[in-house]
Amino acid sequence: MNKGGLVDQVAEKANVSKKQAEAVLAATIDSIMETVSSGDKVTLVGFGTFELRERKEREGRNPKTGEAMTIPVTKVPAFSAGKQFKESVAG
Repeated sequence: MNKGGLVDQVAEKANVSKKQAEAVLAATIDSIMETVSSGDKVTLVGFGTFELRERKEREGRNPKTGEAMTIPVTKVPAFSAGKQFKESVAG
């Protein structure tokens, strides 16, 4: 499912227009991205947690030359599924 399909499904389940559902979905996604970018967690009980994680500096190799190189510390978004979500997927 892509974003358009999700908007359609939300509009149908919430009994709102597609335009309203798209606005709410966009606002939700923007809010999650802003919060996680600032270093805070977003926890949706039963669904999961969005958070910022830091990857440590590590050694890698240049695929073209095979030369060793240092990959710097980076910040990445992460999602951990909640118990209810995991159980729903497991069947």
